[in-house]
Amino acid sequence: MLNCVMVFASLQLCRRCLALQMRSLSSGLRSTRAGQTPVLQDSAFSSGRWRFRGHRLCTTAQPNSGNEAVAGSVGNWLVPFNHSHHQGEVKPNSIPESQCAELEAAPPLSPFAELSEDDAVQISVHPVLPAVSVTLRDYVDQSETLSKLVLLGVDLSKLEQRPNVANMLLRLDFDADVKERLLFLKEVGVEETKLGPFLTKNPFILTESMEKLQARVSYLKVKKFSSEAIARMVSEAPFLLNFSVERLDNRLGFFQKQLGLNVQKTRDLVTRLPRLLCGSLEPVKENLKVCKIELGFQENEIQHIVTRVPKLLTANKKKLTGIFDYLHNTMGIPHSLIVKFPQVFNAKLLRIKERHLFLKQLGRAQYDPAEPNYVSLDRLVSLPDEEFCTAVAMASLEDFEMFQKTL
Repeated sequence: MLNCVMVFASLQLCRRCLALQMRSLSSGLRSTRAGQTPVLQDSAFSSGRWRFRGHRLCTTAQPNSGNEAVAGSVGNWLVPFNHSHHQGEVKPNSIPESQCAELEAAPPLSPFAELSEDDAVQISVHPVLPAVSVTLRDYVDQSETLSKLVLLGVDLSKLEQRPNVANMLLRLDFDADVKERLLFLKEVGVEETKLGPFLTKNPFILTESMEKLQARVSYLKVKKFSSEAIARMVSEAPFLLNFSVERLDNRLGFFQKQLGLNVQKTRDLVTRLPRLLCGSLEPVKENLKVCKIELGFQENEIQHIVTRVPKLLTANKKKLTGIFDYLHNTMGIPHSLIVKFPQVFNAKLLRIKERHLFLKQLGRAQYDPAEPNYVSLDRLVSLPDEEFCTAVAMASLEDFEMFQKTL
């Protein structure tokens, strides 16, 4: 037994291997003493080969007789494991990373190297953008901003004719500058189909800061403008949100004070004609003087006309005085009736002349409410030709068309 222990110590087996071997040896000794052939009871040894930490336990045929020395049996069973027999069995992760050779990067292709036809065909070359151009068309395919603006319906041919607009659009980044403002306009109430015409008229809103845009919408809400009113105002007056809160406040105060309107009527006025907040005030001041001095309307009459027909504030002065002169001096209609039907200022002077002369020829030009066959200014200018002939003139449309040819 002392020899066996020395063998185990010299081979530096682990404790588990030593325990297994001791059980096998003791069983073999008992079998030898009883005159039996020693047998390996552990199933791990019956396979014929077993590896333990750098050594191999080899089992050959069972010992022939019990007279063989135990030391000899141990010597036959335990054989040092030879690593050279398994040099080919190397696991993928068994090589230390420090010993792995690092692959060098492939050398870059030389610009002077010859290329085959197949390689040359596969090379894609982007067209070079012109340094100077007179049209934005040359940049649409390479500019994400321009291509998406075209899809929205923006007319680049109109924008490129305006000073500095083309350069401004080329410097814009769609995700950083355009996308957020488009979403803001949709949130305000601008319809998607109107975004293209909106930006065609006012591309400068793409350079306004989001904080300022939101502050101007918040101001309108504070002034009790409804969401529908704000959507209409912004859609019909694209430059509205380009003006500061101070300017918007000054404009509202001007119309309220100049026309003597209350807060609600002032809101209704600018909602119906939002460009009053954006355009110049000079035409407005001029038309108010014309109505008061040249046309002879009183302040309360002007207030009534303006709230009914806001366009009168920005109408052409020549057209305004021409319609009034024909109504008042030729047709004999007093101020009171004109104030009662101010929509007559939206009609064309030629339309008024043709219908008045046709009624005069038929003997039906009666504009006094106290007289029979009274013809109101509303029916005179607002009805279509066929209905005017049958309901007012009591004539056929063919007669009216023949009369128009004589003028």
